[in-house]
Amino acid sequence: MAKEIERKFLVRSDDWQSAVTSETRMKQAYLVAGSDRSVRIRTRNDTTAQLTLKFGTNSLVRDEFEYPVPYADALEMMGQATGTVIEKTRYTVSYRGFIWEIDVFGGAYQGLVIAEVEMASENDNPPLPLWLGREVTGDSRYSNQVLATQRPRPELVHAISH
Repeated sequence: MAKEIERKFLVRSDDWQSAVTSETRMKQAYLVAGSDRSVRIRTRNDTTAQLTLKFGTNSLVRDEFEYPVPYADALEMMGQATGTVIEKTRYTVSYRGFIWEIDVFGGAYQGLVIAEVEMASENDNPPLPLWLGREVTGDSRYSNQVLATQRPRPELVHAISH
C-alpha cells in the first residue's frame, strides 16, 4: 500500500524559480470527494492521465493509489466532476535533499502558489527554503479537493503571510 506523507506551505516569493528542474501543466477534477476519501482524475501536459484514490483523515499521512488511464477517458471523466476543474502548473525544485513541488494555479485560483514536500517518513524534517510562507498542512481550505469542490474563494489567493 502506498502512503502519501507531505507538508504544504504557501509561497511568499519567486526565488524558487531559478532552481526549477521540471514543469508540468495539469488539470484535475474530483469524481468523489468525501471527508475520508477521494477519487481524482488528473491530466498532464494534455497527453497523459491518471486516476488517484486517497483514503484517510490525517492531513500529513494518507493511503494513496494511482493508476494510468487513457487521456480520452480522463477528459470524459472530467465532464462528470464535482465542482471546478483545477488548472495549475507544477514545478519541481530540489532543496537540500528533498524534492519540492510548487503548484502555480490558474483559472479560478490564478495567483495562488503552494509548495509541497513529500517525505519518506513522518519523522523527516526537511530544511525549509526561505521562499516559503506560512505552513498550511492540515488547513483544508488549501487542499486541492476543497479548492475543486467548494465555491472558488479568491481571498485564498492573497493569504500569503510570513
